[in-house]
Amino acid sequence: MIIIDELPFRLVEGYGFQKYSTTLQPKLQIREIPSRQTVARDVIGIYGVEREKLREALEGRRVCLTTDTWTSIQNLNYMSLTCHFIDDDWNLHKRILNFCQVEDHRGETIGRKIEMCLREWGVDGIFTLTVDNASSNGTTIKFLQTVTKDWKGTVLEHEFLHMRCCAHILNPIVGDGLKEIDASIARVREAVRYVKSSPNRNQIFRSFMGRLGIESKCLLSFDVPTRWNSTYLMLDTAEKFEKVFLRMDFEDDSYCSYFLNKENSGGLGAPCGVDFKNCRTFVGFLKLFYNATKNFSGSLYVTSNTFFDEMFVIQENIAHLIKSENLLLKNMATKMEAKFEKYWGKRDKINQLLYVAVVLDPRKKMRFLKFSFSEIYGESVADEMVDLVRKTMDRLYDVYSRVESPNGVVPSENERTHMEGDTIGGSDPYAMVNS
Repeated sequence: MIIIDELPFRLVEGYGFQKYSTTLQPKLQIREIPSRQTVARDVIGIYGVEREKLREALEGRRVCLTTDTWTSIQNLNYMSLTCHFIDDDWNLHKRILNFCQVEDHRGETIGRKIEMCLREWGVDGIFTLTVDNASSNGTTIKFLQTVTKDWKGTVLEHEFLHMRCCAHILNPIVGDGLKEIDASIARVREAVRYVKSSPNRNQIFRSFMGRLGIESKCLLSFDVPTRWNSTYLMLDTAEKFEKVFLRMDFEDDSYCSYFLNKENSGGLGAPCGVDFKNCRTFVGFLKLFYNATKNFSGSLYVTSNTFFDEMFVIQENIAHLIKSENLLLKNMATKMEAKFEKYWGKRDKINQLLYVAVVLDPRKKMRFLKFSFSEIYGESVADEMVDLVRKTMDRLYDVYSRVESPNGVVPSENERTHMEGDTIGGSDPYAMVNS
């Protein structure tokens, strides 16, 4: 109970817990309830047992790693290392191998920590290492490629070790698009800030909702400007109350004076119909990225085979919006495309294993990959890229054919894991992919 609910050890010495325990079991004496020191020893004992179980489960296993570093408010540097692996019964496992302080965020420092951790656990096979796009991570990858390339479980000398975090790459792509309607977002954000700044203002807002006959269980949410997904959620709820905000601008003196003062001090003024229209247009497009991020971020099911669907849908929508007559959407899509090409452009930008996962999906195979490449890049480039993927698969096959594999294969149920949602025009963005 203490481990699962992350309770303090001193809980067992509290009067409430002792009273609760002796009520459940009247024969239990308070002096028989273990002390905090006993609980601490038991927890360490359980940790030791579980650690050995995990060490045995990892023995001879090839793992996929994910790592990240950050700095706390105390200016201390931390690193976490998570591994994903599939057991003999074809069950996917996720385990945290390490959570520790590091001296700095330099690539070699992180690389050494990862190497030491893997040696402690007896892991001798890394398949991929997923990291964000921080420049230091390139050094981490090169360091690990060098020091672990002779390990027993290494595949093709770690040629495909580096896996870019798909969810993290969406951040700069969306960030560039957000800049196009930055002024509209700022006005809507300020209006939400006004309503949520006091209970009285919130009550006035609700009274206007009642007068306009608007009923909604959605509550206004304030965003964190550096996190685009929170901005999406803020805009998604705020645009539903456009009429309320516009009526307040017309009738509520304190609302008007608030924005008048803001305007006089260099602010942007209250949001108007055009601002809400811009936000509504952008929300429809942003939902694609929001759903894709939720899909990519899943850790208890396989996500590699769903990546290409999301990428293809996003790329097709960006290409469509670049031809739009709406100047705002066109400029937004153009900036997004430039960033998209930087991280996910053709040929060497994407880890080839993600294409291999698409081919191994029996619903897709190589024909689907060629169709998608043709739609995005044209026939000549598509033939070139398909040939590259086929050669990669041939090389992987040669490696695996030399490894003795278990005879028993348990088929696992295929589940559709991508998130479906409405997009611009209300059409299903996956309809073309699935057809």
